[in-house]
Amino acid sequence: MEHPDETRADADALRALAERALARRVEAVVPLRAGLGLRRFYRLHLGRPLGGSTPPGPASAVARVEAPEDPEGRPEGVPPEPALEPLRSFLEEAGLPVPARLASDPERGIDLLEDLGDRTLEAAAKPAAPEERRALYAEAVALVPRLQRLADPSGRVPAFGRRLDAALLAYKGRLFARASLPEALGRAPTAVEAEVVRAGFARIAELLEAAPRRLAHRDLQSRNLLLRPAGLPGARLAMIDLQGAFLAPPEYDLVCLLRDSYVELPEEEVEAHCAAARQALPDRPSAERFRERFELLALARKAKDHARFLDVARRRGDARELAHVPATVRALRAAASRVADAHPELARLAELVRALPERAPEAPPCAR
Repeated sequence: MEHPDETRADADALRALAERALARRVEAVVPLRAGLGLRRFYRLHLGRPLGGSTPPGPASAVARVEAPEDPEGRPEGVPPEPALEPLRSFLEEAGLPVPARLASDPERGIDLLEDLGDRTLEAAAKPAAPEERRALYAEAVALVPRLQRLADPSGRVPAFGRRLDAALLAYKGRLFARASLPEALGRAPTAVEAEVVRAGFARIAELLEAAPRRLAHRDLQSRNLLLRPAGLPGARLAMIDLQGAFLAPPEYDLVCLLRDSYVELPEEEVEAHCAAARQALPDRPSAERFRERFELLALARKAKDHARFLDVARRRGDARELAHVPATVRALRAAASRVADAHPELARLAELVRALPERAPEAPPCAR
């Protein structure tokens, strides 16, 4: 949600940065649609150079402006997400497709980045013919093993000090119990029902504990992959929203991509992409181990997504993602059933998941 005073202050800072660092006049600063976080984004339309000898440069740039995190958006005791740098430059140096950085103002938390346009994998995949969709997703899936082969012996990249662990999985469970269970039950959960969720997520953490931890984007879904405009150099797909990267089991990014709430892929395509990815992963897990971890992570991830969509709508009046609740519930139910078949101790958690209604909740009054 836009705040006029905040937007005006951002625009003034962005104009000053573009003039100082790029020697370009800014013709317009246009707010862009942000995600569920509080970070702000703008497109800068760049005008003529300030000085006759300055090369023209790009016609536009995208600015990301840091903002205080939503205090309910991460578990207690976990530090805020690190800045975009040095992770962005680390990935760029490794040959991964990320936007170039044009300028920055660290004191104001501003990064001025290459403008890769607005066409996301989501926007490209939904109208695409099956063959084109499969090709797009094959390119996206191929990024996962490339990320997982990276290491940081220098210790300069904070992402390698962050990990999906029992505390973070427990937070996802608490959020699900608080925000999602009332939707399933039509009332607040009892202490016993809340304990089923707590114990279930603790068991998921135990089952994932032995998995190797590899670098993961952490939110590698269709809205965080942009298709470069025709004519721009570089790979067709580029990753954005990088700053949350951490170490996670090898299947984590594949769950984000292939069990996305925004694009529901046919199951045979999911299976084919999983098979190709498994063979390319540095650890090359067995098919059985890969499938077990994929479903456990899908259960935890989609539970968190469902809860987050509801929580942000109720607390902040931002109901944009409620339309994607039905797809999230379908993926969540399927993962819960498969997990319960393999691990009967998680059957009670699966029962609670199956009670979730497969419909978009009504938006709260303040969001209408």
